[in-house]
Amino acid sequence: MTDMNSESIDQSSPYNLTELRTPDSAALQSDLIGEVEFAENQEPRCPCVLLLDTSGSMEGEPIAALNAGLREFRSDIMGDPVALKRVEVAVITFDNTVRLVQDFVTPDRFEPPVLTAQGLTHMGAALHTVLDMVEQRKIRYKEAGIAYYRPWILMITDGDPLGEIPGFVEDAIRRMRRDVFTDKIVFFTVAVEGTDTIQLARMGFDSVLKLDGLKFNELFVWLSRSMQAATKRTGGKFSFLPTPWSKK
Repeated sequence: MTDMNSESIDQSSPYNLTELRTPDSAALQSDLIGEVEFAENQEPRCPCVLLLDTSGSMEGEPIAALNAGLREFRSDIMGDPVALKRVEVAVITFDNTVRLVQDFVTPDRFEPPVLTAQGLTHMGAALHTVLDMVEQRKIRYKEAGIAYYRPWILMITDGDPLGEIPGFVEDAIRRMRRDVFTDKIVFFTVAVEGTDTIQLARMGFDSVLKLDGLKFNELFVWLSRSMQAATKRTGGKFSFLPTPWSKK
């Protein structure tokens, strides 16, 4: 992962959550791009954040398969002209540091990153960060007069939080659950094979989906097709597609 396309968040203290920050010139450029894009494309948006565990235990085949899955996601969603205008993708990774690897962009501007694995699992900081980021994005939509679907957050992890004070993690999970129960977000938890899913459930992650082996490609095709379906609906309750990439 190169520093050119990622934004690091200071995690020196687990109780000192730092907001996503961008250098002034980059922030101004991003704002200008966003204003132009909203002016040219008034379609409603379906934001999706990929919250990806890049801790050291993901090293080797898992991180390689995850990188391949990100490329497959872009390839699949590029074939849908409606999703190209309505879906927005962002990527946040977490290990010892939480990084904004990709800010919200439409699929045609999404460049799948090459992720590497290292360090511990700062999941609490990652959850606070992604929830802040989603709220900020909704504010941008409202300011621009853009309608939006309920934001999606897909977290992929292979283990328990490590390196943070337990109370901080618990606060983050409670906040996530509150936003889910009040219909502010859709949150998916995907556990890489070997993860203690019982522990994740005890921590408060509902309906944890277990990845079957290294079927990241199948997972990201499912995500692409689900978002394509969601952005075409005109009303009523949305039913998610079957998950052939998961196992009991």
